[in-house]
Amino acid sequence: MAAPNIVNVATITGITTGASLTTSTSTSLVMNPASSGKVFKINSVIVANVDGSSAADVTLKYYDGSGTFNIAKVVTVPAKTTLVAVDKNAAIYLEEGCQLRGGASANSDLEAIITYEEIS
Repeated sequence: MAAPNIVNVATITGITTGASLTTSTSTSLVMNPASSGKVFKINSVIVANVDGSSAADVTLKYYDGSGTFNIAKVVTVPAKTTLVAVDKNAAIYLEEGCQLRGGASANSDLEAIITYEEIS
């Protein structure tokens, strides 16, 4: 796993992706492949509860190839609300081989929007 030098950047590509969270907290939301020569800067993770009446819990994890570390562990998102779990003031860098993973306490109750920059 390398940490690419981001001083001499050739390109920065802004990306937004979405995911419906399942009960598996090992689901990869954003993955930076090994030997990509890139670093991903996670700017925001917004989690929306799309259930009309029930709260659901979200878990977000950082995986670095050797283990997983909690970003948000079993945080309750009330029905019909959103949670900003990560914002640009607390950005997370995904080096080569690293992942952002997530899951929910109930299938299809939570959706995540992730914005990040692919830096090479």
